[in-house]
Amino acid sequence: MSTLIDSRTGLAPTTPRAPEEPAERPARVRFATLPPAGKPLLSRATPEWPQRRRGGSARPSGAIGRPTRMRRIVAFAALAAVLAAGAAMTMSAIAAPVPATDAGGGLTVPVAITVTVFLLAVWAWTATRLDDTLVALLAAIALIAAGVLPVDTFFASLGDPTIWLLIGAFVIAAGVTSSGLAMRGAAHLLRGARSPRALFHLTTVALTLTAFAVPATSGRAALAIPVFTAVAAALAGRDKLVKALALLFPTVILLSAAASLLGAGAHIITNQLLVAAGGEGFTFLSWLWFGLPVAVISSHLACEIILWRFTDRRERAGRLRIGLADFERTAPTSVTGPLSTDEWRAAALLAGVIVLWSTEPLHQLSPALVALLGAVAAVSPVIGCTRLPAAVAKVPWGLLLFLAATLALASALTETGAAAWLSGSALAPLAGLGDGGGVAFILVVIGLSIAAHLLIPSRSARSAAVIPVVIALAPGLGVEPMAAAFASTVAAGFCHTLPSSAKPVAMFADPAVVPGGFAPNDLRRLSVLLAPAMFTLVAVFAFWIWPAMGMPLMR
Repeated sequence: MSTLIDSRTGLAPTTPRAPEEPAERPARVRFATLPPAGKPLLSRATPEWPQRRRGGSARPSGAIGRPTRMRRIVAFAALAAVLAAGAAMTMSAIAAPVPATDAGGGLTVPVAITVTVFLLAVWAWTATRLDDTLVALLAAIALIAAGVLPVDTFFASLGDPTIWLLIGAFVIAAGVTSSGLAMRGAAHLLRGARSPRALFHLTTVALTLTAFAVPATSGRAALAIPVFTAVAAALAGRDKLVKALALLFPTVILLSAAASLLGAGAHIITNQLLVAAGGEGFTFLSWLWFGLPVAVISSHLACEIILWRFTDRRERAGRLRIGLADFERTAPTSVTGPLSTDEWRAAALLAGVIVLWSTEPLHQLSPALVALLGAVAAVSPVIGCTRLPAAVAKVPWGLLLFLAATLALASALTETGAAAWLSGSALAPLAGLGDGGGVAFILVVIGLSIAAHLLIPSRSARSAAVIPVVIALAPGLGVEPMAAAFASTVAAGFCHTLPSSAKPVAMFADPAVVPGGFAPNDLRRLSVLLAPAMFTLVAVFAFWIWPAMGMPLMR
């Protein structure tokens, strides 16, 4: 037996191991900003080729390298194009600066620098494995170093009310989750299912309701995994139903997020970008009014597509019987008997916060202040349902830093006139289309927002890259920026094509987390039907339903 040598220390381990059993790397627990060891820096968007075919034969060694080399070539070509364009804009602005006019912004040195940094950030989000938050912070630092973004403006973004809104919401969600209230509610709702279709649609209802309790899709996925485990155990032997259920959970989590302003970090980013551009922005109640119908319809439509695509008629006609005992075996807290003290407190807290958010026009309390009051109540010794250290540990600080950095980037785009210049330049080819230009613009925005997850896996990064351009371009074509940004954000909820496209999909695709789930090919089979369905649904809402509800599309 040969002895392995540690490549980092040059020493042999104390206990020899066979080559086929290498030592496992310790799990990384810090906030990662570098790619995992052994992974290339570029091209994170497309997963690697599998090492073996389904039949068991290995893929030829050259087949793995060629796509990777091609992606790297494309990525470096895109980087070269961005740098060349930035250099050309800067030199043109220095040689002959163009002043701003009523038709659009002028090309000045600050505009050229801001546009170049923004495009480099989009390139990094698309083509590298660098952490999204690191990229946003580097972009902000570059703008500060260039004298385009004031330092005070950048640091002020960390104290934005939206940051405190998310901090409070995550602390409240930690209390609701730890109390066991969410698991108890899901168990009592799903126990009434007597057929696969009833089970799937009740599951859709339960997952949609979690959008108002947990302000992140990844947090909702973590909350839903014990529920899936309990239901899958009750469906033992019915593999088609288990696979379809594994697909349903992340699909509904992503699509139903549109119901709430706090449903995803991308929603907060979109809202703040609208405000930074001088728009009105959304309240909790207005987002609920426009978002809940499309969230409910898209989630139940996806439920039917999954049932039809992944189960047969005989499977759907079978009978089910799921009881509370199935959940009791796997739930961390009891789902039977009377509510515990923590559950009562969590229920009262959640109901009170949602009522206050929904009635903001009556009491004029800021949503951030309401969230802060709720967070303090959640961790208070007498009336709370969790402890402060445990709740603070659940706050995704990386997301908050990313939000602050993108707010600063949006401020630079607006204040320097870069957004106006970018919109004026991009609208030149569409100037002769008249009213048809606005219609074409919305359709393109919806299509690009649906497809963007193939290039930018992070939903927040997609909003940071796409929404500023949408807001800048919309007025010149007679389109309301708020309606265009909302349609783009809702459409971006579709990100199901690859396991890497969204954290909930990756979690349910991991066999170590969800045994007996689905394969990457199942995601593609689902996306072939769900993508055009989402495109059509969002277009119908944008052109007819949302205007009828009070959000006009055209000016």
